[in-house]
Order: sequence, then structure tokens, then C-alpha cells
Amino acid sequence: MEIFRKAKSVRLMSYRDKYLSAEEDEESIIQQDEEQRRRESVWTVELVEGRDAVRLRSCFGTYLTASNIPLLPGVTAKKAVQTSLPLASDPAIEWEPVRDGMQVKLRSCCGNFLRPNGGLPPWRNMVTHDISHLPNSGNKLLWDVHIVDKRPRHATPNFANCRSGSFSDSIDALKTTSTQDQYYI
Repeated sequence: MEIFRKAKSVRLMSYRDKYLSAEEDEESIIQQDEEQRRRESVWTVELVEGRDAVRLRSCFGTYLTASNIPLLPGVTAKKAVQTSLPLASDPAIEWEPVRDGMQVKLRSCCGNFLRPNGGLPPWRNMVTHDISHLPNSGNKLLWDVHIVDKRPRHATPNFANCRSGSFSDSIDALKTTSTQDQYYI
């Protein structure tokens, strides 16, 4: 979760070296190579207040959503789609990052994990959310998080530099703090 707290926008790369991308139809979520669609693979990070969860907003203003639509009849995998923000409290657009080494798994509100798919159509380049039911599927649920923009650091006054509790000393401490580095490292 810490990496998302520092990020204003991110790109997520799957184990297949493809980026999570929003389609121009403002509904589909797919995987694309880097050179194919750069803008569509950038996601703005919105932190969910009171929870260790994030909302990921596409360049189209839609949100990465865990839908209830099955990819195929009889298959447990459900489609990951884009939706407009219906309600701020809609849990389907909230994803809980679960750190695994230097990568993350994104868990949906129903406990499924965001999963890139490969193979023959209709699986090729599709993104679903599903349970981790096979022993070797753990690595396929991992995403590399590439920070595109960092969040600005909030300037906090450093009152330790004040010799007295005077107002002018407090203002000087604020000026000193505001000239420090503005971004997380």
C-alpha cells in the first residue's frame, strides 16, 4: 500500500510484460505492449479514506471495476471493466494492494485478484478477477507498479528550530520547511 500512497499516477505491468490499459470504448480493460498505448496505461491513484484500498481512474475518467460479468459461461473468472463513478462508496471500484516482495496483487471487494490472461481468444490480452485456485497461479496475479507521478509531500512546520514560542519564530520555521524537497523519494 505504501507505494500507492506515494504515487499520484501509476502504470501496472503484468508477468507477461504488458501494461494494464483502458480501451477507448470506456468499458474494456486489456493488456497492451508499452509502445502501443502509453496514455491509456496510466492510472490515477485515489486513496480510499479509512481503508487500505485504492481506486484506479483511467485517462477517460472511468474506474477499474470488478464486475459480476463472467468472461465465459461456466468459468469462475469475471471481467475487469471500466465504469463511471456511480457512488463514492461502491466497493466494486476499490482494490486492496497486497504486497508480495517488490510486486503487488490487487484484491477486489469480493476477495478475487486482478489477473492478466493469455492464450487463445477470448482469453488473449483480457484482464479478469478470479480466485487463486491453482498452485502455480500465484505469480500470474503479481503486478509491477511503475510510478508515473509522485504525490507532493505535505509541508509540515518544523517548530523544533524555534527558540521561543513567538509568532515570528513560527513563521520563520514555516518558511524553512516549505523550501525543502517537495516530493517523496
